[in-house]
Amino acid sequence: MRIIKLTEESKKNILNDLLKRSPNNYDSYADVVANIVNDVRARGDEAVFEYTSKFDGTIITSDSFLVTKEEIDEAYSLVEPELVEIIKKAALNIREYHEKQRQYSWFDSKPDGSLLGQKVTALSRVGIYVPGGKAAYPSSVLMNIIPAKVAGVEELIMTTPPSKEGKVNPGTLVAAHIAGIDKIYKAGGAQAVAAMAFGTDSIEKVDKIVGPGNIFVALAKKQVFGFVSIDSIAGPSEILVLADETATPRFIAADLLSQAEHDELASAILVTTSEQLAKEVATEVDKFVNELPRRAIMEKSLENYGYILVVDSMDEAIDVANDIASEHLEIVTKNPFDTMTRIKNAGAIFLGEYSSEPLGDYFAGPNHVLPTNGTAKFFSPLSVDDFIKKSSIISYSREALEPIHKEIIKFSESEQLTAHANSIKVRFEK
Repeated sequence: MRIIKLTEESKKNILNDLLKRSPNNYDSYADVVANIVNDVRARGDEAVFEYTSKFDGTIITSDSFLVTKEEIDEAYSLVEPELVEIIKKAALNIREYHEKQRQYSWFDSKPDGSLLGQKVTALSRVGIYVPGGKAAYPSSVLMNIIPAKVAGVEELIMTTPPSKEGKVNPGTLVAAHIAGIDKIYKAGGAQAVAAMAFGTDSIEKVDKIVGPGNIFVALAKKQVFGFVSIDSIAGPSEILVLADETATPRFIAADLLSQAEHDELASAILVTTSEQLAKEVATEVDKFVNELPRRAIMEKSLENYGYILVVDSMDEAIDVANDIASEHLEIVTKNPFDTMTRIKNAGAIFLGEYSSEPLGDYFAGPNHVLPTNGTAKFFSPLSVDDFIKKSSIISYSREALEPIHKEIIKFSESEQLTAHANSIKVRFEK
């Protein structure tokens, strides 16, 4: 990995490089995706089946579109029993964590007869998109379904691309069943997103679509936003490790590569106050890259978006961490909890050298669907909040309205909205 002494100029260049990975830069595919979305909107299932044949190389019909109980039972027989138990334990941890995020309706009444409040309602129907093939991640299935179940969503449907044999990844099916999915359809890509957004004869229209996917899925979600809600437009994975001289170089190197192995656009950055640590981490990274199977992907990722940044002080390190606003932030310093209090922008924060990023990906409980590409400056991890909506409650008696009615009339008339003013006036006509 390249070691860079951080300056304002180098920081600016790095931030610009990272932003190049944003899905917003892939609009050259937008017209292709728009054609697919519009076709599915017009022709429904027929278009979905045609695109499934074209892109996934398998024939799906209305009879084989919906995953059956028998297919789920078969999936359990194909997944190692020990892994099934691990998925169940992870699901329990994820559920317990998200149950603490539940929000409830509240009401505040006063003696004058006024009542204000907030009514919390779960979304009625949510669509979960799950990638297939080599990018099948049962952990993401849990992370997307369980918060929605905790929120109280009435119906959860899932779409995932089938194999050439018309099958769905067994681990994906097992995780979805454990998490509590209602229906699973064999469809992927932009066509699946469009089917959930607009509805077809088989798939009922959803209120929101969540879940990761390739650039076609990301752009389709972007195009249907407004017809339905979406979680976010996810970018490539990223990790930033903030460390001082107390950190273990071998641990840091291993953690950086845990994200670099995702794909060639993944970003892995170490920010440290120790030049010695920087050199030792670079050496350990080289050793691991030569040992681990996904070498080609890691080398490309590190070549494009891998950095070891040496800074003069922890204050400078914290500033650059806040500027980058990484999806995953590990803090491995003498006092990580104190350092954490000064972090403003990060998707998930991991404290101490035994809290490595994969702990959050698979087992701890907090959600691993996180803001990327600097969007942690204004977005949060996927949570129960993403599956509810809130309504304001207002109730006033005549006695409560009377003392303030002239003020409301004055305010309305100042905006030339005389019908607004009249709506109040008529209630106090003699």
